[in-house]
Amino acid sequence: MNLRLIFGIHRATHRIGLYIQSRAPGFNQAEAHILCHLIEFGDCTIAGLHSAFAHKRSTLTSVLDRLAARKLVTREISETDRRSFVVSLTPGGRVKAARIHRHLEALEAEALGDTGRKTIETVERVVEGIGRGVH
Repeated sequence: MNLRLIFGIHRATHRIGLYIQSRAPGFNQAEAHILCHLIEFGDCTIAGLHSAFAHKRSTLTSVLDRLAARKLVTREISETDRRSFVVSLTPGGRVKAARIHRHLEALEAEALGDTGRKTIETVERVVEGIGRGVH
């Protein structure tokens, strides 16, 4: 059986990275996605970010270190669980994140075009299934 989705998903992921580089110079894909996650969902624990993106812990730490060094995010000890850190956007980070998010919204809107809701929901389920299946 031929692979029906993997190559296309890989190509799309690569093109998203190129799109980010062209629209938000100085940000790589991981940085942009974390900023966009924080703009959409608000403050998040490091464990929550790990769950959302499945980065290796060392990779996630490196990404957060770079964003913190640029004063785009802060990491504070959680008030409810002293073993956890909460990642938050700074005011400058919020501005950058919102700009990147707008670019990615435009890309997604163009890609979806006039695709129907049911088709979009099916694609979401397939992509989520592939994401859950990778260990």
